[in-house]
Amino acid sequence: MFRILVADDEGIMRESIRSTIESNFGSDCELVTAKTGREVIELAESFRPDIAFVDIQMPGLSGIQAIKEVQQFNSNIVFVIITAYDRFAYAQEAVNLGVMEYMTKPINKKKIVDVCVRAMRQVEEARQKRSDDLRVREKLEIVIPMIENAFINNLLQEDKTGAGRGYLDMLDIPQNYAYMAVLEFGESDENGHLTNAVGSNVRANQAYHSLREIVGDFFSCIIGPVMGNRIVLYIPVENEKTGYEQRVEIITRIRNMVRRLEDNLELRFRVGIGNVREVSDIYLSYREAIRALTASEGHVVHIMDVNAAESKSDYPIDLENHFYQMGLKSDITGCCSMGVELLEWMSEVGEYPFEDCKVKVLELLLNLERRAQEAGTLSLEERHRGNYLSELQNLGSISEVRSFLMHYIQEICSAIEGNKQKESERVVSRVVDHIREHFAEDITLDDVSRMVDISPYYFSKLFKQEMGVNYIEYLTDLRIQKAKEYMANPKYSIKEVCSMCGYSDPNYFSRIFKKYVGVSPSEYRQG
Repeated sequence: MFRILVADDEGIMRESIRSTIESNFGSDCELVTAKTGREVIELAESFRPDIAFVDIQMPGLSGIQAIKEVQQFNSNIVFVIITAYDRFAYAQEAVNLGVMEYMTKPINKKKIVDVCVRAMRQVEEARQKRSDDLRVREKLEIVIPMIENAFINNLLQEDKTGAGRGYLDMLDIPQNYAYMAVLEFGESDENGHLTNAVGSNVRANQAYHSLREIVGDFFSCIIGPVMGNRIVLYIPVENEKTGYEQRVEIITRIRNMVRRLEDNLELRFRVGIGNVREVSDIYLSYREAIRALTASEGHVVHIMDVNAAESKSDYPIDLENHFYQMGLKSDITGCCSMGVELLEWMSEVGEYPFEDCKVKVLELLLNLERRAQEAGTLSLEERHRGNYLSELQNLGSISEVRSFLMHYIQEICSAIEGNKQKESERVVSRVVDHIREHFAEDITLDDVSRMVDISPYYFSKLFKQEMGVNYIEYLTDLRIQKAKEYMANPKYSIKEVCSMCGYSDPNYFSRIFKKYVGVSPSEYRQG
């Protein structure tokens, strides 16, 4: 079926063209007519013709003007111009507009039929092209996720063959730099641990298409398959360097993405983010994202904010990874539990020789120390490897090896916890000193976070843990205490005190003061 519009202010010409088309093409066409340029535009919107015969000279808008207007919102119509004037300027204008045919009156029926046949052929070709394009896009909708999944799987195997660049070329991704983000999900978040990985895996697979659409709204990236209760993102970027502002912008965008995901999928999410790397070293960014994810209980964590440890082994991988995770979190009970379970696996399930069990225990402790050192939570002076060999050589039973393992796990975890506490105290102490020195200035959370090179989200958490109050509460309380000290000196007016404490608006200062002290500044001074 072809929809055809015939526009001419001459009724005889209009009806002649209409009659010729209907008599030759019958039920293959649906036809409407117009008398003015304005009607052409209105029918182009409501009737949406495939072919339009348009006279140049019509009341009001000319045919040329009407065609220009229509092409702004519908460029698929095949236009045929009709004119009583064989003028070069009209023909040139028709060519510029991409008009298929320029016909001068009088027009015989054979010409009308011939033009219709060619216009219909052009419409059919355009329809076929759109159909082919749609079919290609539909196939791409299937093929692209397959290529993306293959790329992610290749990446996770730490492929050294350079095949990853080939996948990126197929996906038309020219950038040589990228970073990885690992999304972990569960039904609920309990102290940084997501529950019901199996059930959430089923739900994530069912909602995978929606998840891809939501992630695509925030990042132009490669989205991996659902693996357990995790999904890996490869996010290409133009530049290798990521400054403080870019890092905070990445974290903010991912936090917004997580909120949308949680609202739409009824799952809880945590995200670890790696550093920007070259394509050839992108696996390192993946490892960093895993480290950021497993070494912190934060909602969205960048590796630059929490420098955690590496996890890689060809042993019972989940069990050993949990061992390192618990150790790096200085969770003595959890780490001992994982360590004992590994030892039992080696001695009973894995049927390891006794000497091999001792070697593996040595490896576990050394790896935990090394990773803690890489994370900056254990110093060389606190490592015990000098004692390990001599003590292990004298152990004669699995129970002795178990006691040995638990003893040193407790020592290492205690040292890690102490160093974490010292580092947090050092960072927060530095900021507190800065606040006490510059409290009268406009110092925002972003300013002090930038000073210690930690994202505002993560620093806010550290500050609250160390000080017991959030940053704004601490700064406000300090300013109020200083205000009380200044008001004890009668030489300062309340307006001066307001400015000296970092407030530019006396009315706002008065409200905050009363909220914290219980009386207004004037009442406080009088009392």
